[in-house]
Amino acid sequence: MLLGSLLQETSRGGYPGLAVFPWELRAFPSLQKSCVSAEVVAAVDVNTIANEVYKHNFPHTQLWAKTIEGITLKEFNQLSFNMILMSPPCQPFTRIGLQGDVTDPRTKSFLHILHVLPKLQKLPTYILLENVKGFEVSSTRDLFVQTLENCGFKYQEFLLSPISLGIPNSRLRYFLIAKLQSEPLPFQVLGQVLVEIPTADSANSQKQPATLDLGENNEGRKTEPNPPQAGDTQCSGKETFLFKLETAEEIERKLQQDSDLSVQMLKDFLEDDSDMSQYFLPPKALLRYALLLDIVQPTCRRSTCFTKGYGSYIEGTGSVLQTAEDIQIEDAYASLDTLSEEEKLTRLSQLKLRYFTPREIANLLGFPPEFASFFI
Repeated sequence: MLLGSLLQETSRGGYPGLAVFPWELRAFPSLQKSCVSAEVVAAVDVNTIANEVYKHNFPHTQLWAKTIEGITLKEFNQLSFNMILMSPPCQPFTRIGLQGDVTDPRTKSFLHILHVLPKLQKLPTYILLENVKGFEVSSTRDLFVQTLENCGFKYQEFLLSPISLGIPNSRLRYFLIAKLQSEPLPFQVLGQVLVEIPTADSANSQKQPATLDLGENNEGRKTEPNPPQAGDTQCSGKETFLFKLETAEEIERKLQQDSDLSVQMLKDFLEDDSDMSQYFLPPKALLRYALLLDIVQPTCRRSTCFTKGYGSYIEGTGSVLQTAEDIQIEDAYASLDTLSEEEKLTRLSQLKLRYFTPREIANLLGFPPEFASFFI
């Protein structure tokens, strides 16, 4: 999807910018909250559904039904922007995909931007790019940073998850921020990818290199003096119990995540329990995928990444929510393999497992409430 939007300065002054690809539905509300003055002057996409969603949420914005690579250098120059926010298609770089990289046709739009950037009459002052983990080791990334360096930009790369911002969802993503200046960025660490948002105290600290599989790094976070035990009001699980297909190390990692006081609980992102019957897992899914479910509770401070297959597929598509408060997960799974199918279903049904609703997922992804009525 090549959703794009073109921003220009308002009469009050501010940062005129160009936001391209599907970034702006989330980025522009953040820009508004920052009190930076900006105006979206055009959105670019050939996907009719994307355009309908965009039109609903930005009814006063002009839509261009064309691809990003269809924008000419002259049209770019006429926009007179000084900031680019972009999130190119991630499929060519996903770790479980074909990793077509520069040969994938979906990369053409981004390569067009790299081709146009050095030719602009006026270079933007700032550039922000978001993509999946895997982009940092791609040839496309190498072309990108080479273009930035040739144009005089200083940049820093990151691997960050919503957990870094206190949001209980694991969605590790690559970010690059660049600024047109001669001096290095205050938090710049050459040749490395930062895994935490820099602060004034940590600006010069050394971080782990990009080549490491960072996973969900939780070092340096506050934890409770004693890990929660089964029966506590906190989300919990006993490390002495091995249930489902989880190892003791995996259970311990989840305990540490749920003890991280810098992250909000899931209950802060949930809808009111009015009528959730349509979201409960069907019996067939409970029986077939019981050992593969990632189960969380409202008091948990974690959830796995939600994919487009969530609700249609079970394995690896996102967490499910336990709504029953009077039963522990390990108790429901105890000796499950010795039970008949009917007994298994009775036991598992006691957990009252349901999918997260579209609105709840949108909350975890950072979409504001006013974006709910059309696409959710």
